[in-house]
Amino acid sequence: MVSTFWTKPAVTDGDPPNLCLDPENRGRVQCESEDKDTHSITLTSVTEADKHIYYCRFTTNTENGRWTGIPGAQLDVTDLQVETEQSVKETDSVTLTCKSSCSLPQQTTFIWFRNTQRLTTGIITKNQLQLQSVSLHDSGNYQCAVSGEEHLKSPPVYLKVRSGDGQQDWGVNYSSSYVCALKGSTVKLSCVLNYPHDHELKTVFWTKPAVAVTETPDLCSDLEKRGRVQCVSEYKDTYSITLTSVTEADKHIYNCRFTTNTEGGKWTGIPGVQLDVTVLQVETEQSVKETDSVNLTCKSSCSLPQQTTFIWFRNTQRLTTGIFTKNQLQLQSVSLHDSGNYRCAVSGEEHLKSPPVYLQVGYPPKSVSVSISPSEIVEGDSVTLICSSDSNPPALNFSWFKENQSSSVGSGQSFIISSFNSSHSGRYYCEAQNQHGSQRSASVSVSVKGFQRAALHTVTGIVVGCVVFIFIIIIIVLMSRKRKRIGGSEDVNQKQASQQTHIFIYNCNI
Repeated sequence: MVSTFWTKPAVTDGDPPNLCLDPENRGRVQCESEDKDTHSITLTSVTEADKHIYYCRFTTNTENGRWTGIPGAQLDVTDLQVETEQSVKETDSVTLTCKSSCSLPQQTTFIWFRNTQRLTTGIITKNQLQLQSVSLHDSGNYQCAVSGEEHLKSPPVYLKVRSGDGQQDWGVNYSSSYVCALKGSTVKLSCVLNYPHDHELKTVFWTKPAVAVTETPDLCSDLEKRGRVQCVSEYKDTYSITLTSVTEADKHIYNCRFTTNTEGGKWTGIPGVQLDVTVLQVETEQSVKETDSVNLTCKSSCSLPQQTTFIWFRNTQRLTTGIFTKNQLQLQSVSLHDSGNYRCAVSGEEHLKSPPVYLQVGYPPKSVSVSISPSEIVEGDSVTLICSSDSNPPALNFSWFKENQSSSVGSGQSFIISSFNSSHSGRYYCEAQNQHGSQRSASVSVSVKGFQRAALHTVTGIVVGCVVFIFIIIIIVLMSRKRKRIGGSEDVNQKQASQQTHIFIYNCNI
């Protein structure tokens, strides 16, 4: 195989145009080799201009090795159209058909919308929607689409349901009678007007109080809400109001009001649409211990739509682990890693997260150990034993034990022996405890490592005293001898030769 490409005209000789390299279709046409000898062309955002027969052409390394696949693939392009009766009366049944100008695949699934809201009522059979025993509420703009291509809806077709008593009917139908919105989000409310066909619509606006008099406050023209409120005519007789960055001050009943060109042609849609505004809150246990399971619930003060999808964050990072069920997150067999600030949000409104709630994963004391101060103990010292541990929350209760004793010898993180003697020697250990459990340390040996300090001081004092005393005696003797020499020789003859000099020797016994 030398080359493979797609072309629109069926050419057997020469070089036909290669659609994959067509500069006019760059970025909109993609040709791929999916596997050996399988090739595809993908066209995005097709229009009527793409309606052609497409041929796959390839060449090989031989002189006549060229082939164009005929008859090729016929591409038709269609849009969808809703066909139905324009007007029916109450209690009638009506069928709406979603039509296309070419045959869509057999497995195509059709979906239906009224006033932009997807329908869950009615009988859907292939490309048809059947409404049985219709009421005024069924009036509105209907659209159809293909599942998976919901953004490609048909143009709206208005179905008018007339009053069953034959009189000309007046009324307002709302897309929803109740809306629960997140604070800071954007809310869109829609209404469909019913009025006699011979009347001409003059004004339409939204108001908060349901007022039946001529002059009612027009929210669309409220200067205080300029830039935050937008009123739009979407389709025939369908009007909407959009409020951005809603707050609790926007909690009201909203009514759609219109007037026609006749003297009594005024109508306010009652009861209107109730708008509630809420913020999200995470509720959970504040503290759990390792290996426990814990549920976190994302709560709101009003009922968010059934199809709301909740997402979760821990320390600003979106969570992909855990069991997600509606507005709950379940964490199983938690570890210290699961500690952190948790927040929830609604998918599509990730910027409107709940305030953070801290989940603390606790564990009992670990790595309990004892340190001794001072490290070298002599008798009479003050000795301090300190108990250290790793726990969450920190251990508050400490007990001290001496081996071979049945009861504890102390409490508190520090254990002090004020005057250590041989009776205190032994092996000591501590036990640390918090609300999740306890653990004891390894025992350490505590004993005298040197002489009795008081005795040592006594001996030192006696020795110093004796040395000083002997030094004084020697000085006295030397001074006495010096005086005798100064007295002269005549004094020596007068003294008896037999005079003895007494030397006093003091013994110092230690």
